Amino acid sequence: MDKTGDMRGRGSRGEPIASISRSTGVSEPTVRKHLRMEDLSPSRPGRRIAESELLEPYEATIDAWLLDDCRNWRRQRHTATRAFVRLRDEKGYGGSYSTVQRYVRRRREGMAEEGDARDAQGYLRLSWLPGECQVDFGEADLGVRGVVTRGRYLTVSLPHPGVGPAQVFWGETSECVRQGLRNALEFVGGVPARAASDNAAGVGGRVCGEVGPSEMLRRLSAHYCLGHTLTNPYSGNEKGNVEAKVGYHRRSLFVPVPQMHDAEAFNERLLRDSPDMSAEKRHHGLGVPELGLFEEGRAALAELPPAGYQCVRWETRRRSRQGVLALGGTHRCSAGPACAGKEVAVAVGAFRVRVVDEGTGEVVAEHEREWGSVPTDSSDPALRPRPLCMRPTGWRDSVVRQSLPREPVEFLDGEGGADLGRDLRVLRDASAQHGWEAAVRGMGAALRATGGVGGASVELSAAVAASGGTRAEYGEEPDPGEYDRAVGLAGGGGGHAAPGA
Repeated sequence: MDKTGDMRGRGSRGEPIASISRSTGVSEPTVRKHLRMEDLSPSRPGRRIAESELLEPYEATIDAWLLDDCRNWRRQRHTATRAFVRLRDEKGYGGSYSTVQRYVRRRREGMAEEGDARDAQGYLRLSWLPGECQVDFGEADLGVRGVVTRGRYLTVSLPHPGVGPAQVFWGETSECVRQGLRNALEFVGGVPARAASDNAAGVGGRVCGEVGPSEMLRRLSAHYCLGHTLTNPYSGNEKGNVEAKVGYHRRSLFVPVPQMHDAEAFNERLLRDSPDMSAEKRHHGLGVPELGLFEEGRAALAELPPAGYQCVRWETRRRSRQGVLALGGTHRCSAGPACAGKEVAVAVGAFRVRVVDEGTGEVVAEHEREWGSVPTDSSDPALRPRPLCMRPTGWRDSVVRQSLPREPVEFLDGEGGADLGRDLRVLRDASAQHGWEAAVRGMGAALRATGGVGGASVELSAAVAASGGTRAEYGEEPDPGEYDRAVGLAGGGGGHAAPGA
């Protein structure tokens, strides 16, 4: 991925393909292929193809041996031959040596790429050019739907003008870093030549004692042709501008504690208001307006790629028999009984979790992402009426019952098995046709109007609720005489029949 980013960066600066090929040692067709790539977002995982069916059960064992070798002297590490002998003698492996050799070589190459790192250096006073940025996280209390929660915010600062937006998140994961960087780059309208960040929050990692960029940062940098530098998280002077900007954002944007309902909508407002924070400020070192320097810095930015980066982490999970999976060990998500026991691809974003069918690529469920250590269950009650109709005896302890208002619950609690199953099927059909919220409102309206939940009344009330429940307005009042004339025509009389004729 580093070589891909190098080739794309050279190409974006106008370097000829032949020159890129000579400098990187890659053939010209390969250079052209990488320059034509529009989207380097992580792709949805398919089914993993093992090196060999015989070797697949032993791959984790080989990985553990190679990982332990990183802590050993280089002359006392597993060769492919030694790994093959140990697998044969200790684990009962019955495959060939060449299969083990290919796997060991491939894993070592992958581990070498992960260990390619750059150490942070020095305590120098740094000078930042136009078109460079710094990235860091801060903490602040945020009011979310009436509850104060300790959240995080990502600050992307352009040190030359001293301007930079902030974006609110609930964690410091790689998905949050990607989403925050994408929002910031699209806001400023270009790609900086270089971004500096510390090696925390999924941006970097330590492999064999060496600090290097994570796979997420490599892929993001290659997609945007964005250079990156990792700094020491305990040496604030290496990116002092963004450290100061984090404190400025906390005092200016989050005092008093802001109240919000939707973090994504709040982030959009933060981007819109960002230029206003620098409207009257002058640069602390140059003494000129920051907005003027901001426009100068924009001119030094590269163009954004045509395809937006997909800020998700893909995982492959197997659903339980109830169609439920757990994220982070404590947060349960459902895709309905149709996915029970199946493997699905899960796209984990900063705010949303999408469940995708591996075979068709269809999104079968989408949930708001939950954070923290408290167990949560984001099962959608709209996915539950179908299995409940087949087993109405589970009504008392079902998610559907817990999600309904008091009046429908009391009515359904008083019904027997056959009637309960029939009315649950009415709720199921109305939910499939008009949506869960409209079906619940329609059931309540039908119950208040008729004292029951018949299929026709619930269907009509749900349709009205789905349409917004608005009353039709006419330009003029209708004339009752038109009805009289219509009745006369229907009865065989003339259009102007006299009353009582």
